[in-house]
Amino acid sequence: MTIPAQFNAKETEQKWYDYWMKNNYFHSTPDHRTPYTIVIPPPNVTGVLHMGHMLNNTLQDVLIRRARLKGFNACWVPGTDHASIATEAKVVAKLKSEGINKSDLTREEFLKHAYDWTEKYGGTILEQLKQLGCSCDWERTKFTMDPDMSASVIKSFVDLYNKGQIYRGYRMVNWDPEAKTTLSDEEVIFEERQGKLYYIKYEIVSDYEIQNPKPETQYLTVATTRPETIFGDTAICINPNDERHTHLKGKKAIIPISGRIIPIIEDEYVDLEFGTGCLKVTPAHDMNDKTLGEKHNLEIIDIFNDDATLNSFGLHYQGKDRFVVREEIAKELETLGLVANIEIHTNNIGTSERTKAVIEPRLSDQWFLRMEDLVKPAIKAVLETGEVKLYPSRFNNTYRHWLENIRDWNISRQLWWGQQIPAYFYGDGKEDFVVATSIQEALVLAKSKTNNQQLTTNNLRQDADALDTWFSSWLWPMSVFGGILDPENEDFKYYYPTNDLVTAPEILFFWVARMIIAGYEFSDKKPFNNVYLTGIVRDKLGRKMSKSLGNSPEPLELIAKFGADGVRVGMLLSSSAGNDIIFDEELCNQGKGFTNKIWNAFKLIKGWEVSNCIPQPESSKVAIEWYEAKLQQTLAAIEDDFEKYRISDALMAIYKLVWDDFCSWFLEMIKPAYQQPIDSITFAKAIEMLENNLKLLHPFMPFLTEEIWQTIEHRNVNEALIVSTWPEIKSFNQTLISDFDYVTEVISGIRTIRKDKNIPFKDTIELKIVNNDKASTYFDSVVIKLGNISLLEYVSEKVEGALSYRVKSNEYFIPITGNIDVQAEVAKLTEELNYNQGFLKSVHAKLSNEKFVANAKPEIIENERKKEADALAKIATIEHSLLSLK
Repeated sequence: MTIPAQFNAKETEQKWYDYWMKNNYFHSTPDHRTPYTIVIPPPNVTGVLHMGHMLNNTLQDVLIRRARLKGFNACWVPGTDHASIATEAKVVAKLKSEGINKSDLTREEFLKHAYDWTEKYGGTILEQLKQLGCSCDWERTKFTMDPDMSASVIKSFVDLYNKGQIYRGYRMVNWDPEAKTTLSDEEVIFEERQGKLYYIKYEIVSDYEIQNPKPETQYLTVATTRPETIFGDTAICINPNDERHTHLKGKKAIIPISGRIIPIIEDEYVDLEFGTGCLKVTPAHDMNDKTLGEKHNLEIIDIFNDDATLNSFGLHYQGKDRFVVREEIAKELETLGLVANIEIHTNNIGTSERTKAVIEPRLSDQWFLRMEDLVKPAIKAVLETGEVKLYPSRFNNTYRHWLENIRDWNISRQLWWGQQIPAYFYGDGKEDFVVATSIQEALVLAKSKTNNQQLTTNNLRQDADALDTWFSSWLWPMSVFGGILDPENEDFKYYYPTNDLVTAPEILFFWVARMIIAGYEFSDKKPFNNVYLTGIVRDKLGRKMSKSLGNSPEPLELIAKFGADGVRVGMLLSSSAGNDIIFDEELCNQGKGFTNKIWNAFKLIKGWEVSNCIPQPESSKVAIEWYEAKLQQTLAAIEDDFEKYRISDALMAIYKLVWDDFCSWFLEMIKPAYQQPIDSITFAKAIEMLENNLKLLHPFMPFLTEEIWQTIEHRNVNEALIVSTWPEIKSFNQTLISDFDYVTEVISGIRTIRKDKNIPFKDTIELKIVNNDKASTYFDSVVIKLGNISLLEYVSEKVEGALSYRVKSNEYFIPITGNIDVQAEVAKLTEELNYNQGFLKSVHAKLSNEKFVANAKPEIIENERKKEADALAKIATIEHSLLSLK
């Protein structure tokens, strides 16, 4: 077979992915084997592949392919999330571009448009994952709006409601005026922003002065960052202990512009140190103000429309955006002489995690899930028993903080795209509803509750709101296997709990913790054993990659340029659990270079002529023994790395094994002489070692490894690399490895002298050794071969007039031939000696500087000490060589 000169990634990737799909290697069904299960963090249905997806899914594919090789029944369930807010916004925008307003459509009409949209654009990302090489069980692909998935969500809602865990309440919620829906606390991102603090004057009046003219107008001053909300003020509050405001007790204030009169109340809640000590109370638009309002029985005035424009309470500002009003009302108040001062002020502003809009606190009837009791098993599983482990473990503290300070979860959204809340109203009262899985069941409950048998389904009106997307995806590990609807089904009993979850730290709250909560609530089991939290992919400047910044490369373009294997290696070489990834395209180029290195090594081996008639050289025999030991040492190390989810470290260990040990040393040791055949025993072992390397590499570089595996020899369907067996762990000779590490220094010394003295490799040389260290002679045949030594001899004393070098305490001499100028050599070595002595002096100056040692980072000090050790070793070697020449 003719092997192509270059590895063609594009042709190879399509060929082998089609082959894997055709032979159903990715599909899993329950059998006698131990399952290994991963569920994909479902990307938005209308999403496209980005660098975070690349990293996350490469890691999952590494884990699933390795599990497959290790004999597990590997099942990786893919799917997508309906992403209520994001998808509805896209559909609304599309309709608007066509001259259609959402408000002009019925819910059913809008949902048809939404399904058409997702059918057209949905699932793109899953197809893109195939180009990356992801070996998901595509037959199990799920969508959170699939009928069975939606039924699972509805059933869980009804069950929780019947347990008293879900309730409907009039609460202050986070309102996203762009998406026009509420958000949970976890979907609000606080950002520090610079704004202004406005000191606004309110006229003070008494009950008497309201009826009678005042001789002199008096004012109190309130500091606020939101002057537009004065239309919703229903009181001014002072601290009863504030002596500055004793004269205000029992009086009233007039709201500027509106002229509405409000009471001045007293409460110790008011901070004596902030602003003027007078607090404007707007119960409809601030959580703390609402608490004050309830305590003092204040009126509640909502001044905003759904889109955060002012309503009729805003008088002549009606219909204007809140931020426009803020600027305009400040100018009007200044014109009226009612602004005492304006200061620059920095505070935390809540923004929507999805739309980035500034959140507006708003009172609304919403559905809530009680969390206080639900979280207890989840706290215990991670923080007490360790039944669920987070990697890295430092995220335990973040997890603890969130769960121990959790508030009830607002699970209703003012959207149509999503599972509609299964509450059915039969009257106008707040309690005139029933909760059921269907309208027929709701009718039975409503008749029973009202004792009115005349009710029909026409009398029932389903709540218009949809459920929070996360209320769907928190069931994901269970619902994808039908565990909510039918917990006794075979798939659920076999695959659940799943094994590993790979996801990003930013959804530790939104998704991971909630899945753990749901797992214990609905199945009394953990949803997974381990959570591997990746870092954020950043550019070389440390910025988070995003399309808006223009610093994020197109993943598919990277694959086209460097090959999927090259990109996978490039991503993982820079990735360690929980740490951010500083991505550089050069890493993908390094991955491509590694691909070419392996391909060239394969071509070299397959290019050798094999003979059954020649004996195996001693150098090849010991080379094989060494490499087998080295492979076992690496295998043990990477097993430990996988156990601790150090995937990047595992790849680096394999990278060094293949690049340094296999390509740079092993192949050189067994390579036959020019135009000579290799013995059949060594060749067979070389193929065996190559195949073991391919097995270790396969999870990281699936396409290249399958191509080489199938090219080595014809394989049957059940012999493909993807379903072969992971190398068996065996005991190995550590001494053999240590001895060879020493031998590499000996060979490097010979090569350095050959290079420096321009001695061609074709010319044999002699090597004489003073073995002061009693070093092993086991690899002498390798030294002879790789050094092209005509005579290797152990002597008792140094050889006069020879070039020399040291390895530890052993001395190595290469007798000088007539073509070496001794005087020139002495001059050159003397110059090198002077340079290294000067360098050592500069290092000593740093290390003797107490200020430098006290203030420098430990790694810098360590680096300087390494420089010192290296310089001392070089000086000793040069001095020894000079003595030999004199």
